[in-house]
Amino acid sequence: MNQGPSLWGWIFMATAWGVILVLTIYCFSRVLLAKKKKTESGGRAQWASRIGLILAMAGNAIGLGNFLRFPVKAAANGGGAFMIPYFCALLFLGVPLMWVEWTMGRHGGVHGHGTTPGMFALMWKHPAAKYLGALGIALPFTIVIYYNFIESWTLGFAWFSGTGKYFGLTTRDAMGQFLRGFQGVEHNQFFASWLPIIFFFALTLSINYYFLRKGISKGIEVLAKIGMPVLFIFGIILAVRVLTLGTPPTGISSVSSGLAYMWNPDFSQLSKATVWLVAAGQIFFTLSLGQGIINTYASYLREKDDVTLNGLSTSMTNEFAEVILGGTIAIPVAVAFFGVVETKLIAQEGAFNLGFQSLPVIFQKIPLGQIFGAMWFFLLFIAGITSSVAMTSPAVAFLEDEFKWKRNRAVNTAFAVLAACAVLVVAFFKFGFLDELDFWAGTFGLVVFATIEIVIFSWIFGVKKGWEEMHIGADLKVPKIFKFILKFVTPVYMLVVLGAWTYQEAIAKFLMKGEEKSRHPYLWGARAMFVSLILITVFMVWLAWRKRKNRAQS
Repeated sequence: MNQGPSLWGWIFMATAWGVILVLTIYCFSRVLLAKKKKTESGGRAQWASRIGLILAMAGNAIGLGNFLRFPVKAAANGGGAFMIPYFCALLFLGVPLMWVEWTMGRHGGVHGHGTTPGMFALMWKHPAAKYLGALGIALPFTIVIYYNFIESWTLGFAWFSGTGKYFGLTTRDAMGQFLRGFQGVEHNQFFASWLPIIFFFALTLSINYYFLRKGISKGIEVLAKIGMPVLFIFGIILAVRVLTLGTPPTGISSVSSGLAYMWNPDFSQLSKATVWLVAAGQIFFTLSLGQGIINTYASYLREKDDVTLNGLSTSMTNEFAEVILGGTIAIPVAVAFFGVVETKLIAQEGAFNLGFQSLPVIFQKIPLGQIFGAMWFFLLFIAGITSSVAMTSPAVAFLEDEFKWKRNRAVNTAFAVLAACAVLVVAFFKFGFLDELDFWAGTFGLVVFATIEIVIFSWIFGVKKGWEEMHIGADLKVPKIFKFILKFVTPVYMLVVLGAWTYQEAIAKFLMKGEEKSRHPYLWGARAMFVSLILITVFMVWLAWRKRKNRAQS
């Protein structure tokens, strides 16, 4: 039955799109019209342009989750009704934390600190502050170790799509075998060795290395200026193609049925606490909050560079990619070709099965499918690499700022450790090594760190001082209601999210409930690696402050 969105579905979709488009246009018009400020650089690297800065920040936030995770979570948690807790989380959690991290970053950079150990030490005069800040280096570094591996899948599949290597595999089961063979999970008729995944993984690391070594303005900013426009062009082309499919001749439903699945509201879901938790989690992760990355990027601002308008612009650019593009491509086209029932099963299997198994089957059923498939996976690669270079940046900045290393030496050291750890991720991927790291570093750890951030900013440093710092050189006056939100609503929101997450997921995860005993040694190995990276970072922080003290005394 080809039933499109209901009246409420259209209202939710139109409202979400309208709010995001209006705010995005408003932010970028203000950015383009704002006067340039001339201030001293303070001797640290700087962004060459404001647009480059915002694109780099947005590139950090826009990742695989925008195009794969968001549509799955929205469709499974109330459709259009999901957008109510989603926008509440954006208003009370996402945007306030974005302003906090921009403000912390600029404040730290002005005083020579590009990472959170130094930033926390400036805002809280306590010996423990810098060690808590170590999480802002260890967390993104742990994440990027496995994120680069996933990123290499997208590069590989962009090549496989363009060359038609998987064409002829017209079932999800066959594509699943193809994917597992490529990942090295099993050797089969499609891949007889690990050489293909090793090649694309090495290529992915090399591209990351190149842009990081080139520096802020000549590397990361150039990547953002080229990559983000390409991402949006490809995303818009794919979204338009999906919306104009109608009911495909080889499909079993219509795109309008897919939009209905995404946007028709199930208001009964709003009474479930888990839906509100999922919405908060999605906002949290999609904006890359609680990772120390935004702090590091913002540290390359000048003292009177704006953070309020820039922060809002970053948020809205990410929301455009997520809600409008991400919500239009994957799920609606899956419903058109597989129907609602099977799409629900696909969604339950996870975002990667949607992106790497289901969509390749669909690309084979539409005209110019090789081109659209290559566009889709290259879009995901761009989303991935703009995030991965950002995740590696705090470690590099820490070595540059606190140990006074040259950038080449800092990048070489960071990549040597990254590559050594990545070998374990690739080798033990099939035993859940990656998933274990993703939970503790990429999920639970981020919530813990963001909670620490908001408490230090709002209660220890103080909202009054933080508000004044936020509005130095501001091009956008933040409504005063956000003083109350920053001091009370956001911290409480974070504590509730942290408590609920701990109760619902962390305890069971720690006890390995539901995991096969044969996997336990590998899962403990992943935990050991994560804890080791934290301890090494804490030691490096101690060593850096000791050297600083010795320099001051000499």
